[in-house]
Amino acid sequence: MSLDPKASIIEELRRFRGVWKQIAYERDGVKEPLDEQGWEPTTTFTDTEFIVTLADGSVPIRGTYKIDPSQNPKTVDWTDTIGEDAGKTLLAIYSLQDHRLTFCAAYPGLERPTEFRTRPGQVLRVFQREPSE
Repeated sequence: MSLDPKASIIEELRRFRGVWKQIAYERDGVKEPLDEQGWEPTTTFTDTEFIVTLADGSVPIRGTYKIDPSQNPKTVDWTDTIGEDAGKTLLAIYSLQDHRLTFCAAYPGLERPTEFRTRPGQVLRVFQREPSE
């Protein structure tokens, strides 16, 4: 039983919508790198955009995203519009189960990861959905 691809994307985007708190982070094979300690980022998703907000209220990254839930693993392309990688697209894979979102992304210009663990040039983030108000 196959779903209409557009309908499955719309349903998946509905599941992304909301505010997510980062609960785990890994970069270049290192879990919880010290240079991001205390940031406590949250990410807010709409159907097409994401905004990363740090504990101090600043917004270091904002951008757009496109998902393809028909792939295995599912894919997402992040395109930053502000931040250190503005104008660049990061190829990623993701898993969205209940209230947990995990993604593993390659640095700009590198190939999409194939598994949920990092190698040099990759970042993995795990988020928990924040309760809605």
